[in-house]
Order: sequence, then structure tokens, then C-alpha cells
Amino acid sequence: MDAVFSNFDEYLKAFGLTIGLFVVSSILSLVLGVFLAALRVGPVGIMRKAATVYIGIFRNTPLVIIFIFMAVAAPKLGYNFKFIEDWEVGGYHVSSFFFRSCLALTLYTAAFVCEAFRSGVNAVPLGQAEAARAIGLTFAKSMRLVVLPQALRAVVPPLTSVQVALLKNTSVAAAFGIAEATATMHALTNDNADQRPGIFLSFAVGYIILVEVLTLSSYVIERRWRVA
Repeated sequence: MDAVFSNFDEYLKAFGLTIGLFVVSSILSLVLGVFLAALRVGPVGIMRKAATVYIGIFRNTPLVIIFIFMAVAAPKLGYNFKFIEDWEVGGYHVSSFFFRSCLALTLYTAAFVCEAFRSGVNAVPLGQAEAARAIGLTFAKSMRLVVLPQALRAVVPPLTSVQVALLKNTSVAAAFGIAEATATMHALTNDNADQRPGIFLSFAVGYIILVEVLTLSSYVIERRWRVA
């Protein structure tokens, strides 16, 4: 493990970038996933079909293909996202590669978030929505004020599984020039072939810690929100 300890700053930066990819993609996929779930259960037929088509496409498409589209096809179509490089967050400039990776992860994960939320909405008794409509709430207000708050109780476990998968899926960005944890691990093993087992173990421990923190956080939230 000497290679990891002697490059510990790079180790921390790599996992910092992994966490950055996860946090940005998680927030965006949650927003998009909830919106798609609302369309899936909404009263407008064409919007339900559009959301169904979106989910069918992205849930059945390998994540690597979505990354390839963002890295290769999107720039040829004129979407290179160079304007992102003018942004600065916490003293760091956001690269277009980082943005495209987050976009690929968001589009892919949102399909699974949508299905998780839809299962939670279906767990809410139908009478709750009918009562909301009876007092004059619109569909949007009944979803926001009545249905979704109750659905959140049921959606925490499946949503946690989706977020854990997203955290591990950030490793795909390593193949497209993002120096996150997996890419840094690959670079260290290339330079220190005799220490590969220790390097693999060090990065595996890093991923395990992140997953355990995420799982524990969801467990705490689930206990706070569960119905007595």
C-alpha cells in the first residue's frame, strides 16, 4: 500500500471527484425522476406515454452507450458544453467532461428513480388522492402536498438501492477521461504493478465506506419516517 500512502492526496482527490459526480447526478436524477413519476401517474395520456418511452429507452440502454453518446456523438451534434468551463465551484473550474458525465449518469439513473417513486405513489391509498381532489386541489398540488409526502415513506429502501448503484456507476466515467477513484486506481496499478493487491484493497475500502455511509443515512431516514 506504499503507493497509495505516498500518493494519498491523489487518493483523496479521486474520491472527492467521485463524490462530486455522485452528488450532482443524484440531485439532478431525483428531480428528473420525480417529474417523470408525476407524468407516469398523471391524467394526460400523451405525457404518460412520453415518460414511458423515456424510461423504456434509458432503462434498457447500457450506461456505457450513454457515456459514448455524450463523449463522442454529442460534440459532433454541436453539444460540446464548453460554456461550462467558465463556471467555478469552490475554487475549481468545472470541465465539460465532468458535466457530460453527470448528464449521462442523470439521464440513466432518472429512469430508475422514476420507477422507485412510482412504486411509492402506488403504495398510497387511492382515497388520499380522491380526498385531495374532493377539496379542490389540482393534480399538481395533490401530488406535491398529499401523495408524494406519503410515498416518500415507502420509496426510501428502493431509492437507496438506486443511489448505491449510481455511486458505483460513477466508475464508468474513468473510461472517458475523468480522474475519479477508478481511473486513479488504474493509473497507480500501472505505475506500481508489484503493489496491485494493496492498491485494489485500498480503493475497495474507499468505495465500501462511501456505500456504508449512504446506506446508514438511508436507514436513519427510514426509521424517522416510518409509520408507527
